[in-house]
Amino acid sequence: MRFAYEDLSAEQFEQLIVLLCQRLLGVAVQGFAKGPDGGRDAKFVGTAELHPSKMAPWVGTTIVQAKHTNGYNRNFSETDFFNTSAMNTVLGKEIPRIKTLREAKQLDHYMLFANRRLAGNAETEIRDHIAMQCGIPASSIYLCGLEQLEIWLKRFPEVANEADLDPVDSPLIVSSDDLAEVVQALARQRDSVVALLDDPPTTRVPYDQKNVLNNMSAEYAKAQRRKYLKETGKIRDFLAAPENLDLQRMYESVVDEFQLKIIAKREDFQTFDTVMEHLIDLLFSRDPILRQHAHKRLTRAVLFYMYWNCDIGEVGDASANQALSS
Repeated sequence: MRFAYEDLSAEQFEQLIVLLCQRLLGVAVQGFAKGPDGGRDAKFVGTAELHPSKMAPWVGTTIVQAKHTNGYNRNFSETDFFNTSAMNTVLGKEIPRIKTLREAKQLDHYMLFANRRLAGNAETEIRDHIAMQCGIPASSIYLCGLEQLEIWLKRFPEVANEADLDPVDSPLIVSSDDLAEVVQALARQRDSVVALLDDPPTTRVPYDQKNVLNNMSAEYAKAQRRKYLKETGKIRDFLAAPENLDLQRMYESVVDEFQLKIIAKREDFQTFDTVMEHLIDLLFSRDPILRQHAHKRLTRAVLFYMYWNCDIGEVGDASANQALSS
């Protein structure tokens, strides 16, 4: 069973990792706390129960870090996470902190968990880089990506329950109150009001055709459709209800603003997957309502509805082609 890690908050992901490390290392794992340099670490001091094995456990001080992203289908090799020639990356910012702890004899072993995919060659490259930069034996460094995280949660299924994880295919309960709150929160994030509230409806093009026009990857498109298509009817009916006219107008103005920004910035992104995830990151970072655990999946569902309904993205007509190429 796969879980929707991207819908967790950073704090919830940290809680998940603490619960898991209490099984791997011991119940004395101390939760994530902000240090004087602003970083957040968990810590275990003693002899590990299971890691890396019962026969040869780690002994000493283990520092644990958890790095969460809102993005779907991300990996350790992406340049925002790891780049040997750049310090302004997720890992690049942590290297000096790890090195300082090591030099102060406050770190014997290091564990890094992220909700990203981790290929074998990337694991070796990143682990060797940390070892060289921080003076830690490679055997005392452990990197855990989504694949291994899924394996651990199958071995310790109670951890997922304790962390209140939602499976990817769990039902999304859409209430009118929640939809209203999400639409209002989306409306608050417009940089300016550029809406023509009486926009004519856009001709619906087949989903597969639209994905090709917008350069959305087949894997991303399939996942979005599987997770959120069943919610589009509920969202459409909600927006079409006469008593929700004001919210429908808010929605339409949000759509216009998003579409204009997508047109203006489209060349900055290789695929439409990254366009969607960039919007998600912006929305979650700006609005506390949208980044609440209860609203994160609903926000994604509304954004998918915008795309599915041809409110955002290229639809293949002459005006859209002209705008995107200008």
